[in-house]
Amino acid sequence: MSLFTLFVLYFTSFFTIINPLGVMPVFMTMTADISQAERRKTASKAVIVSFFTLLAFAYSGHILFDFFGISVNSFRIAGGIIFFMIGYDMLQARLGKTNLSESEVKKYVNDISVTPLAIPMITGPGAITNAIVLMKDCHTFEQKLLLFAVIFTVMLLTFLILWGGSRISNFLGETGNKVLMRLMGLIVMVIAVEFFFSGLKPILQDIFQIHSA
Repeated sequence: MSLFTLFVLYFTSFFTIINPLGVMPVFMTMTADISQAERRKTASKAVIVSFFTLLAFAYSGHILFDFFGISVNSFRIAGGIIFFMIGYDMLQARLGKTNLSESEVKKYVNDISVTPLAIPMITGPGAITNAIVLMKDCHTFEQKLLLFAVIFTVMLLTFLILWGGSRISNFLGETGNKVLMRLMGLIVMVIAVEFFFSGLKPILQDIFQIHSA
């Protein structure tokens, strides 16, 4: 398989799983009431954290999972719970911040850029699993370098999409952002339920197989 074909395969899988276009509305609602500069800072920090998280799991994820006895399904369940809590707050329009002091804005940016934006919204169980699996399939230095380049490219596009989304947020205004926040909150809660049960189902199947055996 040529390097170009591998690039298309890697890029398509990561871009589809991470889905920055799907993250953008959530990012817009969560950063609706902070300045353009702080919004850009939030996006850049989230993307940087996501980039290094994916690299860390790509190169040593299987070792960490085996060492701590963590399964991807457990990661999905935890991500589902986090997503549900975020979605509920968005549904209640609690994520909008008004009249924040400079220190409060800085704390808010630091809080949401790592969790939930970087982990698990951008770098979720699917992206982490994809990074681990694709790295296992890389048998040459060129393939590993290509995987690194793909992750970097997808993260760069994610940043550009999130940054561009801020213009949409400004266009919608306060009322539009609150409506969008509630709508996306409902969608995030649905995604959370899917995450939770997609992780719970295999675990329950293993439990019942053990008992039946």
